[in-house]
Amino acid sequence: MKSHDAAVVEMLRDDPDMALDYLRTAFDELDEEGGESAFLMALRNVVEAQGGMAAVAERAKVSRESLYRALSPRGNPTLRTMTAVIKATGIHFHDLTHQAP
Repeated sequence: MKSHDAAVVEMLRDDPDMALDYLRTAFDELDEEGGESAFLMALRNVVEAQGGMAAVAERAKVSRESLYRALSPRGNPTLRTMTAVIKATGIHFHDLTHQAP
């Protein structure tokens, strides 16, 4: 039996367009209890689906170790890191705050 995260990563691999809606939902819930950790986990799942930590870290121009730390459940990434990682997944913060037409 697959873990929940493994199943989500597989769905994101099978349907890359789902990543924006998935992250947008997590972003919308940031103010709720546990929202920050949930957003970091959602972003980590998107990163895993798009080639893994090493590939996305390279595109974001951050070290793989820094990316692991930033996206850990206790992660506290800088805005610069978050912007770089999200952009490396092909999404922009603007996309997270605006609903698709």
